[in-house]
Amino acid sequence: MPRTNPAPTATGISMTSRADTAPGWREAIFNRRMLVCVFTGLASGMPLYVLIQLVPAWLRNQGVSLAEIGLFALVGIPYTWKFLWAPLMDRYVPPFLGRRRGWMLVTQVVLLLSIGILGTLQPQQSLTAVATVAFIVALFSASQDVVLDGFRREILPDEELGLGNSIHVQAYRISSLVPGSLSLVLADHLPWSSVFWITAVFMLVGVAMCIAVSEPESELPAASGLREAVIAPFAEYLTRRRLGGVTLVLSFMLFYKLGDNMAVALSTPFYIDLGFSMTEIGLVAKHAALWPSIIGGLMGGVVMIRLGINRALWLFGVLQVLSILGFAVLAEAGHVLWLLAAVISFEYLGVGMGTAAFTAFIARETSRKFAATQFALFTAITALPRTVANASTGVIVEAIGWTEFFLLCAVIALPGMALLLWVAPWRGDVAPTAEDRREAAEEGLA
Repeated sequence: MPRTNPAPTATGISMTSRADTAPGWREAIFNRRMLVCVFTGLASGMPLYVLIQLVPAWLRNQGVSLAEIGLFALVGIPYTWKFLWAPLMDRYVPPFLGRRRGWMLVTQVVLLLSIGILGTLQPQQSLTAVATVAFIVALFSASQDVVLDGFRREILPDEELGLGNSIHVQAYRISSLVPGSLSLVLADHLPWSSVFWITAVFMLVGVAMCIAVSEPESELPAASGLREAVIAPFAEYLTRRRLGGVTLVLSFMLFYKLGDNMAVALSTPFYIDLGFSMTEIGLVAKHAALWPSIIGGLMGGVVMIRLGINRALWLFGVLQVLSILGFAVLAEAGHVLWLLAAVISFEYLGVGMGTAAFTAFIARETSRKFAATQFALFTAITALPRTVANASTGVIVEAIGWTEFFLLCAVIALPGMALLLWVAPWRGDVAPTAEDRREAAEEGLA
């Protein structure tokens, strides 16, 4: 069949010949779109891990109580409500760089500045000021997620959603090594103000990506009215899924990661309470996550190519529950350095793969036309446990202890697994065969 001249895309790769990558695994893995997913993951994960790893360690080091640290999860409310302003970011174009890249640059510059300023504050003198700046970090981090998710959905063909989102998620988790490892080690040698500014500079990774890529072609026209911008994305999904399907899917998104989110909400204070030093946490606990994250990302992507997203959700969900139980074992064992490394490694391997499949499922639920808004709605629902339920974790731990807390988190994870029977049945999707991929490639070249 004759080849057409493809139009350039955000990654400099043809979007009309997307299926070219389908026939060969090598082409599906080693292309520029996958490299872009690495950078979107690093940029997206950095500010969140500042809030959930670096800030709790800083506050605990400054003598703030566990209950107050737990309540700091409430500054993450923007992650839950980002779908309210996502339609505006979907529809309205900044006067520079285009719809996606313009919003990227705005959010990343504000994040760099606000993270740096955060460390100049004194928690013991004004916890309210700390919470206010942390809220600003969360607000612009959630907004950055809106545009990055929409950007990624636009550049990835459907057959690359599993692998692309797997790579994004693993890069997202690897980004935790900056605020959760490097920054903690630096905290033993530098003042906290310097630590936060050094951490903030890593947001330049996102800025560099924003400058290097080009604006993707979007199916979404410029806004013709506020009502259309806000209503159309939600109406489209409701029409496509029907009310019953929407209810089941949204419930699944709420519960699938609930137990895991609660279990890791106070992970750094947990390590501190077990007697581990900042350097031990930085060098051992966090670096134990690096290679399992990379291996988990590659394994997760390959498994989804072979088995499909549904079956991956089942397999990785089981690993996710087992990883939560690993924290209970560590709580009983106490200050055992090798066990800390083993538990963290397994958590990043199992939960990392589970998050990859979960994110691919969310991407599959979105339409390309309303990618950013629908993605924001779905990821906002998944953030609800992190901002509401996590706020109670400090109180729960102080009431029942660490071991019982992790056992409770494992039980809480089970309803999400049960919902897989309806939203992602084991036999509900079948991975594409070589013949399927060949036919898809021919259609893309027709």
